[in-house]
Amino acid sequence: MAPPTLIFGLLALLLVSSSLGSSVDAPFILAHKKASLTRLKSGAERVSVSIDIYNQGSSTAYDVSLTDGSWPENVFDVVSGNTSMSWERLDAGGLLTHSFELEAKAKGLFYSAPAVITFRIPTKAVLQEAYSTPILPLDVLADRPPEKKFEWAKRLLAKYGSLVSVISIMVLFVYLISTPSKSSAAKGSKKKR
Repeated sequence: MAPPTLIFGLLALLLVSSSLGSSVDAPFILAHKKASLTRLKSGAERVSVSIDIYNQGSSTAYDVSLTDGSWPENVFDVVSGNTSMSWERLDAGGLLTHSFELEAKAKGLFYSAPAVITFRIPTKAVLQEAYSTPILPLDVLADRPPEKKFEWAKRLLAKYGSLVSVISIMVLFVYLISTPSKSSAAKGSKKKR
């Protein structure tokens, strides 16, 4: 007969494994928030915000809701889209993306809080919450010196210089192979006499 401690140990192991198994079968929400600044010719500046929501879990999340209330109305105007959005479901391994655009009204350094994602799991009555990554501080309507043309050309050369040199070498090689040389053309004309 097995000792009682062995039986209790096996029962405890069975209970722990069953509780771990049920917690693994749940949605795992990750959200990435990105923002970029665009200066318009009129001098105004727009902030493009994009939030990607991933479900890395093994089950579907239902009633997914995104709220990004970190953009005060006295500093930003919503130009396109909404700062909140809802979806019926997010399947396991799925991705949802939401974007909106704001126009800055005030100058200064701005820190945005993470967006809040709420979702429902069928096995729990309480709404679950997840937070997006925060964004780096945005220097809105900052005085930037005009970009010099030489700096622009230097940056372009650094980015595409090797590609241009490889393509030009290939074009030169094809040109040399495809065009007859002058010495062979001269030999051909001597033979005809």
